[in-house]
Amino acid sequence: MGIIINNSSMQPIYEQIVLQIKAKIMNGELKEQTMLPSVRTLAKEIKVSALTVKKAYDALEEEGFVVTVHGKGSFVTLANQALMLEEKKKEIEADLEMAIRKGRSCGMSDEELTMLFQIVLEE
Repeated sequence: MGIIINNSSMQPIYEQIVLQIKAKIMNGELKEQTMLPSVRTLAKEIKVSALTVKKAYDALEEEGFVVTVHGKGSFVTLANQALMLEEKKKEIEADLEMAIRKGRSCGMSDEELTMLFQIVLEE
């Protein structure tokens, strides 16, 4: 499935799985009704506990990205455009927050950050 786990990351492994599967759904790599690997298969493939993969699949189902059919497996649901747009907005917000923190750590004022944002926005 091409999921890469970074064991030295501060991010929990199940979150890494969730983010990578969501990215594959949002970029069209995983299409509607595509069956995900079984929990055991993916766990073996990426060398993590089956419970970790199960937690990731449950989180994806809770967020509406997959549906699990008992006895059949987990499938990508209809790609809800509004949900996907909201996910992208959350990513952008996190990126902007990180940029602001970096700027402030360098001693930039809010005015300087705003001016820089305006300059980048006009490019």
